[in-house]
Amino acid sequence: MLKWFDNQGNSGTEVIITKRTTYSQDWTNYTKAQTDEGRLFHELLKDLVENVPDEPYTFGRPKVPLKTALFCAIEKVYSMKSSRRAYSQYQEAEAKQQIGKAPNYNMINKRLNDVKITPVLQELLHITAMPLKSIETKFSPDSTGFRTTQFSDYCEQKHGTKKQHKWIKCHAITGNTTNIVVSAIITDENGADSPQFIPLVQDVANMGFDISEVTADKGYSAIANYNAVQEVGGQVYIPFKSNATGTVYSGNKARLWRKMFHYFQLNNDEFMEHYHNRSNVETTFHAIKAKLGDCLKSKCYVAQANETLCKLIAYNITVLINSMYELGIKPEFISN
Repeated sequence: MLKWFDNQGNSGTEVIITKRTTYSQDWTNYTKAQTDEGRLFHELLKDLVENVPDEPYTFGRPKVPLKTALFCAIEKVYSMKSSRRAYSQYQEAEAKQQIGKAPNYNMINKRLNDVKITPVLQELLHITAMPLKSIETKFSPDSTGFRTTQFSDYCEQKHGTKKQHKWIKCHAITGNTTNIVVSAIITDENGADSPQFIPLVQDVANMGFDISEVTADKGYSAIANYNAVQEVGGQVYIPFKSNATGTVYSGNKARLWRKMFHYFQLNNDEFMEHYHNRSNVETTFHAIKAKLGDCLKSKCYVAQANETLCKLIAYNITVLINSMYELGIKPEFISN
């Protein structure tokens, strides 16, 4: 409600009605993507792991092929089932010739606890984002937590409170058009956000994406982060903290910082219009947890980190399925 006064001192009120912004949805193609997801997911997953090189044989009983182990691990996470209950799905995949021989259910847990497969999973995550390289040009980094089944005794011992779950923290950078996860770094629950900014942006650039814009919240506000985006040819939009000034820093390294600070102060509405693209990364995290759950079943840290990467890969495949129908792309998994 707006109250007004004219030149004669008369006053009045005016009711202003704001209309909520809505976004259209291609419901026909969305429905097709959702109804075909179960079938297409396994077909795309098979293609994704097909070129994973097998581990060299040294001695002892031969291991299950790595591509089979990764197929089953990602399938298990996608199904949100326990190890034993997921075994029947491995058998179905064997019958459909998507894998060789269905592995023992406990073998998947052991392989997830192997630190050697972490870089392989990170590479697979990159590969799932590559089909959208021509579409995604604006990106946003952020972090979210995944709850584990373990408890921390710290609060109970120090403050006398009830036990609290431990968390795994996922730092990810996503595309703002399709909400695809392009790269991710997994840390413990105390991992700081800002130090992960530059590695994530550099990952996106190294994969060949054309970076036109990066938006992030003020937790990433640092001179080095501004310069890192400029170095890869992009424009950065990070709000400034309340105690920031445009004159406290000097020298060439802070030139972009000072420029963006004055732009933020003098053209705040325009700045914030760009910044609000960052909402897409929050949407991405919500979609991952709604579809694949916010809890990790693994007990050890390495397995929890690998399970989190499996969640991101499974989510990316579902994004590709939607993009097949809504954007007309044909995913081809090629390593960068």
